[in-house]
Amino acid sequence: MTTLENPAMPAVHDCTVSDCSYNHDGCHAFAITVRGDNGAADCGTFIPLGTKGGLDKVVAQVGACSRTDCVHNSSLECTATSVRVGAGAGDHLANCLTYQPR
Repeated sequence: MTTLENPAMPAVHDCTVSDCSYNHDGCHAFAITVRGDNGAADCGTFIPLGTKGGLDKVVAQVGACSRTDCVHNSSLECTATSVRVGAGAGDHLANCLTYQPR
């Protein structure tokens, strides 16, 4: 299967969430969704299963962002150069670490 990279969509540069089904030596989801509230920018694509998912070869991208209070959000699209995903504060296991409130 061939995947297309959209230069307008930022790549997931790094993901340190080792218990995500899409993370095996990097994010293998075609695209992630950033969501959340109360100051958290959760990775809505995070799936904590033992089964690995995603595509064999892919550069994961940010497909959508519903955090309209982020400086990188323009009309629900992420304008950051790239994003990092990792553990957040509290019980947030997978956060967009590039999120910055306006």
